Amino acid sequence: MYLEILAADDTHSEVETPRWMGVDLRTKNQITRWALKSENLAIDTTILKAHDPKMGDIASGCRNTDKGSLLKWSMVLPLPTPEVEIIPFMVDWSQTETHPHDELPNMGCKLIELYGTHPNPDQFTKLMNKLELDFTIKKSEEISLKAILKCPKGTVEI
Repeated sequence: MYLEILAADDTHSEVETPRWMGVDLRTKNQITRWALKSENLAIDTTILKAHDPKMGDIASGCRNTDKGSLLKWSMVLPLPTPEVEIIPFMVDWSQTETHPHDELPNMGCKLIELYGTHPNPDQFTKLMNKLELDFTIKKSEEISLKAILKCPKGTVEI
């Protein structure tokens, strides 16, 4: 597992909006999306489309790493809205030579918990069960994704 931080580069004004993953909607620095490794994108797509017909489109990509290995993936594309999406998007790394985390240095950090908050967490129960996810969504007025990390200098929540 690894944490990837994406952000909008406002110097690229020719990019059409809305950009993916809610980067144009951000009102504060926060986690807006999360991904899961998929064992079967076709099944995941069917489940996501049944929940929301706008979800479930698949795209593929590839890039070379700094060390020269080829990363290849297929993924269920995350939607550009809402600002924070409680529902994960899926990534299939099965055709890649290496996974991105294989080339990252061990920073001594460990994910302790990833959870969501939402005013109506029960609306996600059926979907999470179909995706076979044990993902906690706590009742809160705020819609958010939170990660608790244990790091060499202590525990941090983002």
